[in-house]
Formats: sequence, structure tokens, C-alpha cells
Amino acid sequence: MRILKLDKSTANDILDSLLKRSPNNYGEYENAVSEIVYNVKKDRDKALFDYTKKFDNVDIDASSILVTEEEIKEAYEKVDKSLVDVIRKSLVNIREYHEKQKQYSWFDSKTNGTMLGQKVTPLGRVGVYVPGGKAVYPSSVLMNVAPAKVAGVRDIIMTTPPGKDGKVNPSTLVAAKEAGVDRVYKVGGAQAIAALAFGTESVPKVDKIVGPGNIFVALAKKAVFGYVSIDSIAGPSEILVIADETANPTYVAADLLSQAEHDELASAILITTSQKIADEVSAEVDRFCEMLPRRAIIEKSLENYGYILVADNMDDAIATANEIASEHLELITANPFDVMTRIENAGAIFIGEYSSEPLGDYFAGPNHVLPTNGTAKFFSPLSVDDFIKKSSIISYSREALQDVYKDIISFAQNEGLDAHANSIRVRFEEV
Repeated sequence: MRILKLDKSTANDILDSLLKRSPNNYGEYENAVSEIVYNVKKDRDKALFDYTKKFDNVDIDASSILVTEEEIKEAYEKVDKSLVDVIRKSLVNIREYHEKQKQYSWFDSKTNGTMLGQKVTPLGRVGVYVPGGKAVYPSSVLMNVAPAKVAGVRDIIMTTPPGKDGKVNPSTLVAAKEAGVDRVYKVGGAQAIAALAFGTESVPKVDKIVGPGNIFVALAKKAVFGYVSIDSIAGPSEILVIADETANPTYVAADLLSQAEHDELASAILITTSQKIADEVSAEVDRFCEMLPRRAIIEKSLENYGYILVADNMDDAIATANEIASEHLELITANPFDVMTRIENAGAIFIGEYSSEPLGDYFAGPNHVLPTNGTAKFFSPLSVDDFIKKSSIISYSREALQDVYKDIISFAQNEGLDAHANSIRVRFEEV
């Protein structure tokens, strides 16, 4: 990995480079995606089946698009029982964590005749998109479905591309069944997002779409936002590690590569206050690359977006980390909890040398659907909040309104909205 001295110029150059990976820069694909979305909205099932034939080389129709109970049973027979056990253990942790995020309706009554409150209601139907093809991520099924179940969503449907045999990956199906998905549809890509957003004869319209996907999926989610809600438009994976002279270079190198192996646009950055650690981590990265199966992807990722930055002090390291606002942030320092208190922008923070990023991906409980590309400055991880909506509650008695009605009329008239003022005034005309 390249080793650079951290200064203002270096930090700015890296930020510019990272931001080029934003889904907002995928403009060259937007026309193709818009056409797919338009055609599915217009022709519904017919377009859905045609695109599945074109892109996945699979014939599906209204009789075969929905995964059957027999297919789910077959999936359980194909998946190793030890993996099923791990999925169930992971689900316990994910549900327990998200249970603590639940919000409840509240009402505040006062003796003057006013009652204000907030009514919390789960979304009615949610669509979960799960990638297929070479990418098989049952962990993402758990992370997207579990908070929706905790929130109380009544109907959770999932779409995922079929394999060449016309079937869904067995581990994906098992994860869906364990997590509580109600129905699984064999369709992927931008056409699946359009089907969820607008509905077809076979796929029902949803209120919100969540889940990761490729460039076409990301752009389709962007295109349908407003017709439905979405979780986010996710960019490539990222990890940033802050380490000092106490860090284990083998651990740091292994953690950096855990994200670099995702794809060639993934970002892996170490910021350290120790030149010795920088040199040792670089050597360990080279050693690991020799033995890891996804070596070609890792090396391209590191060539594009891999950096080791040597900072003068921890304050500079923390300031740069806050500016980058990484998806995953590991703190491997002598006092990581002190560093954590000074972190303002990160999707997920991993504290200490035994809290490596894959722990969060699979098992610990917090959600691994995280803001990317610097959006941790204003976005949060996927949570129960993403699957509820809130209604304000207002109730005034006549006596309570009489105390303030002239103030409201004055405010409305100041804005030139006489009908607003009249709506209040007519209730007290006899006074």
C-alpha cells in the first residue's frame, strides 16, 4: 500500500478521489435505467419477464416468479445445518439490538384542555432487495429484514435475481425464511426495483425499498424515490482504521483487506501516528495478498483507493477521519474509548483490536447497512426508525383555543392567509 504523509493537501486529494465513487456520478447509466423503470411501470409483468430473460437468461412467468414452500424446503436440505445455526444465533443478536431502538406513541395532556402527542405506526409493506449472481449475502437479508420485523411491518416481500437454473440461492432463501420474509420473488436488477415501486400483476407495490445492489439497482432506487421511500443509495464499501504505535500490524492489515476484497471501488485507509506501524502494515498487506483468493480484486482496490497516512498526532488523525466520514471506522489505539468520544462522523465505530469489522457484518447485532461516501455526516445506519412513520397528535378544547386564538389570527394575517385566520375566527364570532 502507498504510504503518504498526512497534511491538508493529501487529505483533500484523497477526499476528492473518494467522492468520485459516489452513485451521483453514475450518470452514463441513468438513461438505460430510466427506460427500464418506465417500461416496467407501463407494461408491468410483461416488461418484468422480458428483462429477466434478457439480463438473467431465465424464463419466468406469473406461475413461477414466486418462490414456493417446496423450494424453501429444498433450500434447507442444501444448506449446511451449521450455517443455519449461525444464522439463528446472529438473528438473536440483531433482534435484541434493534428491540432497543423501538419507539412508542406518546401523549401529553395538560389541565388547560390541550393534548399533544405522537402516534408511531409501522409501514404497511416493505420490499427488500437482495443481490444475486456471484454475490450471495444472507447476512444482508438478516440486516434488512430484522429491523422491519421489530418495527411491526405487516408485509415484508423480497426480490432477488434467479440463478441460471431459475432458482434462488439456497442460503438466501434460508435467511429469508428465518428472518420472517412473507414472500420471495425471483426477479432482480432495476426491473425489480421498478416492480416494487409501482407494482405489477405479480409483484405488489410497497411503501419502502431497502437493500443493496449494483449500479443499476442504486440508480433505479434513486429514480423511484418519491413514489416510494428508500433506505439510501449506497456506494462502494469503505473502512478507515486509526492506529497508534500500540496496534498489531497483522490485525490492521487483515482488517483493511476485509473491505478491499468487496470490489475494485472499495476503499481501505489507515491513519496512524507511527511510521513503524505504517511500514509494518504495508508489509503485512503484501503478505496477505499472496495468499487470499480474491487477490486481483484486492490489489486493484488498493491501487485505486488504498492509503496509509502518517499523521503528526492523534488530533490530526481524528480530524481527518471526521472529514472522510467512513462507513466503517476501527479504533486500534492505546485508549480507543477516548478517541471514540471525539469521533463525530462514522457509520459504525469498532473499538479495540478484537472488534474487527466482520464482527459487525455478521454477528454483533448493530446493522451493517451503513452510510457511505461521506454521508455519515448526515445519515445513520439502517434501523427500526426506517420502518415506522410518525403522526403528530393535536387536541384543544374550546377553552384552550380561546386563550390563544387571537395570536393565531394575527400570525395568519401577517402571512396574508386570510382563510387560515377565518378558520380560527369563526369559532369565536359571538365573543
